[in-house]
Order: sequence, then C-alpha cells, then structure tokens
Amino acid sequence: MLLEGKNAVIYGAGGSIGGGVARAFAREGARVHLAGRTLESLEVVAKEIRSSGGAAETARVDALDERAVDEHADAVAAEAGSLDVSFNLISQGDVQGTPLADMSLEDFERPVITTVRTMFLTSRAAARHMIRQRSGVILMFGGYGDPVPRLGGLQVAFGALESLRRNLACELGPYGIRVVTLQTGGIPETLPEGFDGRQAITDDIAGRTMLGRAATLEDVGNVAAFAASDQARTITASAINITCGSVVG
Repeated sequence: MLLEGKNAVIYGAGGSIGGGVARAFAREGARVHLAGRTLESLEVVAKEIRSSGGAAETARVDALDERAVDEHADAVAAEAGSLDVSFNLISQGDVQGTPLADMSLEDFERPVITTVRTMFLTSRAAARHMIRQRSGVILMFGGYGDPVPRLGGLQVAFGALESLRRNLACELGPYGIRVVTLQTGGIPETLPEGFDGRQAITDDIAGRTMLGRAATLEDVGNVAAFAASDQARTITASAINITCGSVVG
C-alpha cells in the first residue's frame, strides 16, 4: 500500500473532494485525521472508511482559526507519533458567473483571503512537525491556468496558492518536505444534484479537455495518494496536471 504507516490530516474532509481523498488515503493504508467544521459530515466519511477496514479519526476544526489549527496538528503529532501528510480542501466561498466589473469587493476578496489564510495556517502547522521529522508532504488543490472569465476571485486565489507553494517548497525542501499542487479543470461530481445548470457545466468542462472527459473524484483520490507517497519522492514545487488536457503545460 502506498501510504502504509502514514498519518494524514485532511481539512474539509466532509466535502465531496475531501471525502474522496480521505477514502483513497485510507485504502492505501494511511491513518486519516478528518478535520472540518461539521462533525456530522466527517463522521459519515469516517464510518465508511472504518467499515472498509481503514483507520479514521475526526475532529471539529475551523481551518481559518489559527489556534484551532495549531492545537489540532499538535494533538495529531503527539497522539499518532507523526504528521506525514497535510491536505487542505475546504471550500473557498467563491462567487462565479458575475463579471469582475459588476462584482462587489466582498465577493471578490472572500475566496482570496480565505484560501491564502487557511493554506498558510494549515501548512505552517504541519511544517513545524515535519521539520522535526525531516519528512512530510503538503498538498494543495487548485486550477490555475489560462484565465477563464467570470470566476471572480477564485482565479486570483489559485494564483496566490501557486506562489505560496513555490515559497514553501523552497524553504522546506532542505528538511525533506515536499509541496505539490493537484490541478484540475473542474470536477462535475461536485456540482449539486438537481442544479439546473449541472449538465451544461459538465458538458463545458468536458468540452474543454483533450480527452473529452473531466477528472472524477476517484481520479483525484488516486493521484493524491500517489503524490503523497514515497513513489512521488522526486516531485516538489510543481503541479500535477489532472485536467484531462484542458490546461496545457
């Protein structure tokens, strides 16, 4: 198994992407520590993992709260013996579909501030333990590529993540810590059932790819497990492109 003996913290693990990654990590042998603001949704994922023979712990953590993030990371490292993987998958609170010229400042800046703040806090909390271990992987999730209209502040947030990823990789590399972004062009499965525009958005995402299909939640989980494993030990300071060809380079 790719992640046997590893301890992985997943923020936003009660969501569709976070839950998919958590299940993939557990399947590959990791003990997953599911963190989020809604304990009930975390327990649903944890129950599925445990019923399949995996190991999962849950904790109510606001990933925008500095003290909560630090205390949770400290508790995981102390109780489990290590903190090997950190993956932040909380929602950004972005507004899409509105032109920038018509968007309010609040709607524009929310995903930028949320994304940068939470990634800094969770990465810093993990890095402090990984530095002592002289090993670890910090994963990011984004979709930065050629500009797409009407994404509001989300595109700016992804660009900021890319800069943070490079800086972290540069500073943490000497301690054996890798920092990697998973880059998708959109995951149709995350769209709510019954949403009127669901099929149109799904068709648009697939239509912009070279393969004629979009990444699935299973795809994201599989690549994340690989990226977090020692098989990817030469990969850092870069993005793994799983856009099915909608972003080139």
